[in-house]
Amino acid sequence: MRRRVSAVVRRLRESEAWVLLVLCLAGAVCAFLMFENRMLPVALLLVPMVIGSAVLGPRFLPGFVAYLLALLVAVAVLQAMDERLPGGRWVGIGIDFTIGLIILFASFRRSRLGVAGLRGESMLIDLRDRISRQAEIPHLPSGWYAQGVLRSAGGTQFAGDFFVAASARDDGRLQVAVVDVSGKGVEAGTRSLLLSGAFGGLLGALPPAQFLPAANDYLLAQDWGEGFATAVHLCLDLDTGDFELRSAGHPPPVQLHSGSGRWAVLETSGPILGVMQDARFDVLTGRLLHGDALLLYTDGLVETPSRDISLGIDRLVGQGERLLRGGFDNGAHRLIERMGSRDDDRALLLLHRR
Repeated sequence: MRRRVSAVVRRLRESEAWVLLVLCLAGAVCAFLMFENRMLPVALLLVPMVIGSAVLGPRFLPGFVAYLLALLVAVAVLQAMDERLPGGRWVGIGIDFTIGLIILFASFRRSRLGVAGLRGESMLIDLRDRISRQAEIPHLPSGWYAQGVLRSAGGTQFAGDFFVAASARDDGRLQVAVVDVSGKGVEAGTRSLLLSGAFGGLLGALPPAQFLPAANDYLLAQDWGEGFATAVHLCLDLDTGDFELRSAGHPPPVQLHSGSGRWAVLETSGPILGVMQDARFDVLTGRLLHGDALLLYTDGLVETPSRDISLGIDRLVGQGERLLRGGFDNGAHRLIERMGSRDDDRALLLLHRR
């Protein structure tokens, strides 16, 4: 019996029915108070209506709004039977109906998703957090420092640029991919949500040489109208510092050679992802010595409508020499705040061997 009671209580707590009941009672109380006291504004019914739009799903919300509007009509008719209603009262009723119709229109749009406003927002927040976890660099051994920073167009939490990272403890390798999906901001956010999960699985499951070809095949299979993307893939041996770089139409990484104090642009070649079948991606090998650093970034950091990407790379190198001269800690944040356009998504990964 206790288990049955607990199950019933749990179903009631998770159901929207009790919320609907409470809001219906609140609406009835507001209507009664409006009828008894003519000085109360008709906007009083907007309180349960707005609360309902936030907590009720599209299954119950249209009926609830219709119920409140019916109460409003009943109160107005009963009051008009007793005495003539002032013009301001009719204006308030019209405003209530307008807001109710707006809420109904939003509810019909939500019906495609099937969740309420707050629940839908919590789903988006959960997706955003999952993207953030995908971008987290795994714990590196002592002697290595890495920092990745994302900035989206317009300051939203969804962007077309993202990181995916994976580390293999058995062979001491770190794999990182920096990806730039076509579009920017929220427009590209849905595609980046899908691709970040898919690319994260491919990165940890495939050998380094097969990651970009598999990512290209995956994008081609989606058959999106503008489903292309650029990417740069790094496979780094954390014991020796040897690395492999492969690029898919992405801006070239830059490496700081601590011995000479110079920055070198690591030119790699490969077609954009999602454009052609059986694409081949050349590999560039190198080594990070103690004191060296590597920057992986997206084109939003170095390219603007008024500046060519080559000039942007030169400016990135100049800013790197100036801002990272005193140390690499929090260097990615300092660089990304000085570089790129705030109207475009930006991503920057800084990797330093101490």
